[in-house]
Amino acid sequence: MRRITGLVLAGAAALVWGECLNWRWSHALAGNSGGSTEAVVVLGYRNPQATANLINRWRVRAGLRSIRAERAHDTRVIFSGGAPGEGSAEAQLMADYATSVLAFDGTVVLEDQSRTTWENITNVIPLLEDVDRIKIASQPAHALKARAYLRRQRPDLAERLVRADDYRPGEWLIVKPLLALYGLWTLRGLGADERRSRPN
Repeated sequence: MRRITGLVLAGAAALVWGECLNWRWSHALAGNSGGSTEAVVVLGYRNPQATANLINRWRVRAGLRSIRAERAHDTRVIFSGGAPGEGSAEAQLMADYATSVLAFDGTVVLEDQSRTTWENITNVIPLLEDVDRIKIASQPAHALKARAYLRRQRPDLAERLVRADDYRPGEWLIVKPLLALYGLWTLRGLGADERRSRPN
């Protein structure tokens, strides 16, 4: 009985730990920039098949739910990601899913050359110059990494970063401890200030 109780407590602790880390990452380096225009950048994930995979479908949904209803007409959604090989670009597959499956009829822009997160940010910067608010949608650790890269490349644009709706309590609950472990590994190149701070 004690062993079962211990396993239950350990499992519960792992779930809480995963939730806390993902919540913290979703808020880091995101401020409260105002203004009427915004862009939501949806980052692609390796997608060798002909349709958007599970990860990219979730990222598209997270990106679209990040659009505030009152800003729907002033928001552009930028799908970013190149082709992993000979197939279609991740950006195109995500855009197809958004428009044909989710019936999104807003403004869509494709950035279909990037192969890395650093390139994602480099290549979307020209598409962000004229917006007041910038949201980056992905798994929380990946989105944080992208926000940190924007701050390194263009600190003036990073001041416009606001939170995307990429974290919700209980979503992906069972795998969040694994996502947290992977997030710790992928964020190892960021400084402590990049993991915790927010723009002024």
